[in-house]
Amino acid sequence: MIRLAIVCPCYNEEAVIENSAEQLRGLIARLSAEGKITADSYVLLVNDGSRDRTWQLIKKLHESDATHFKGLDLAHNAGHQKAILAGMLTAVETADAVVTIDVDLQDDIEAIGKMVDAYEQGYDVVYGVKVSRKADPAMKRLTAVAFYKLQRKLGVETVYNHADFRFMSRRVVEELARYEERNLFLRGIIPLIGFRSTTVDDVIGERQAGESKYTVSKMLTLALNGITSFSVKPIYSILSTGLVFVFVAIGIGLYVMWSLFTGTAEHGWASLMLSIWFVGGMILLAIGVVGLYVGRIFIEVKRRPMYHISEKLM
Repeated sequence: MIRLAIVCPCYNEEAVIENSAEQLRGLIARLSAEGKITADSYVLLVNDGSRDRTWQLIKKLHESDATHFKGLDLAHNAGHQKAILAGMLTAVETADAVVTIDVDLQDDIEAIGKMVDAYEQGYDVVYGVKVSRKADPAMKRLTAVAFYKLQRKLGVETVYNHADFRFMSRRVVEELARYEERNLFLRGIIPLIGFRSTTVDDVIGERQAGESKYTVSKMLTLALNGITSFSVKPIYSILSTGLVFVFVAIGIGLYVMWSLFTGTAEHGWASLMLSIWFVGGMILLAIGVVGLYVGRIFIEVKRRPMYHISEKLM
C-alpha cells in the first residue's frame, strides 16, 4: 500500500471546500478499506492567496482531523500551476505519490482508485482524460478543443483532453522539481519527464457551488505559456510570412515599373492606404510575437522564487 496525498489548489473556494473535503475523506476511507492506500493518506489543501475565508476553513479542517487534512498557505496569489507545484513538492516529503485535482471536484474522484491500480501495475504517471465535457459551458468546450488542436499543430507534446487531474509517483515529482522554468505549464512539462504513463477516463460533473475562478484571462495566459514555453513555430511563421511579403513586394515593384513604362499607372489612394495598413499590421503582429518570447526570457532569467509559503499545516 502507498501513502497518497491528494493535492487541491484553492482560490476563493469557501463555497465548496467543506463539502469537497468530506467527499475526499470518504474516498480515502474507502480506498484504505480496499487495501489500496494507507489509512493515514491525506488531502493537502493549498490556499493560493484567497481573499475570502478559504484559509480559515482549511485550518478548521486541520484542527478537526489533522491526520487527513493538511494545509499550505501561499503568501500571495501565485497562480493555479504554481499552487499545484507547491502542493506536490510539499506532499512528497511525506507521501509516496500524489494526485492533483481542483477542489470543486468536477473531475471524477472515483477515477483515483483506478489511478492507484495503474500505479500498482507499474505506471508512474496516470492522466485523467476527459471523456465527456457536457457539464462544461459550450464556450469552454469549444475553446478547450481549439487549444488542444493548436498545441498539437505547434508541436507541443500534451495529452489530449487532459487538464491537471493526474497521479504522479514520488520519483516523478522529484524529477519535476528539477524543471525550474517560471512560465509554468505542467501539462507540457510532465510528458517530457518520460516515465511510464497511462490514462483513465474522467467524466466531468457539475460544479457543486460557486463559480469557476479560472477566468478567460487566466485561461489565455495558460495557453500562451503552453505555446511559448514549448514551441518556436510562431517565430518561424513570422519568418515565413516575411518571405511571402518580400516576394509580394517584388511582384508589386515589377508591376509598378511595367505600369510606368506603358503609361497605365494610376495614383490610387485606396490601394496605397490598404497596403500601408495591412503591412503595418503584420509588422506590429510580428513584433508582438517576438516581444512575447523576449518577455518570457526576461521572466526566466531573473530566477525569482515561484511562490512563498506563509504557513504550513502538516
